[in-house]
Amino acid sequence: MRDLPRDAAARSIELIEEHDLVAWLYTDTVWYVQDPKGPHVDRESRTVGFGPEVTSDYSAYVAQTAKIVGVSDDLEAVAACEKKVQQELGDHVSAARSQPYYLDITHPAANKGSVVDFLSAVYLIPSSSIVTLGDMPNDVLMFKKSGMSIAMGNASKEVQAEANFVTASNEEEGFAQAIERFVLNQNSISSVSSSA
Repeated sequence: MRDLPRDAAARSIELIEEHDLVAWLYTDTVWYVQDPKGPHVDRESRTVGFGPEVTSDYSAYVAQTAKIVGVSDDLEAVAACEKKVQQELGDHVSAARSQPYYLDITHPAANKGSVVDFLSAVYLIPSSSIVTLGDMPNDVLMFKKSGMSIAMGNASKEVQAEANFVTASNEEEGFAQAIERFVLNQNSISSVSSSA
């Protein structure tokens, strides 16, 4: 795991707070929050399988930050913060929404696009032979690296526009349909429009 540059981590927290988002900070072993009853803390605890440590000040951990998450149910504020972090710190961090209410900020090489590069190198598979599926803005980074990208039907129009193809939504078994239609049935791809 790669840590964020100290100055970029500190500025990311400032930008999150300027957009009225709540900041969470992850080191390689600990998740820190300032308010254990804050938005989505319970959900995240269930998801990751452990609770956060509570701190009133992140400054002691900024030099060992693996990830910062900006959290808010004001989805427009999360999107605006994402754009601001990308504009200001784009060379020093990777910033993308993993959920409409989460902005993940990591080292520039710690994103889903880097996973495609890693898998390509480790398994000696050309990235042009890798298929990616996703529905969130942080999936666009892997879309750009893979040979075929498929957006889920429940993805935003912006995410769909970045993919080669669009499948049905999660509720309509879009993943299974995508594998069946675009991966297993390669001969029909040339006749399929990118807005399938």
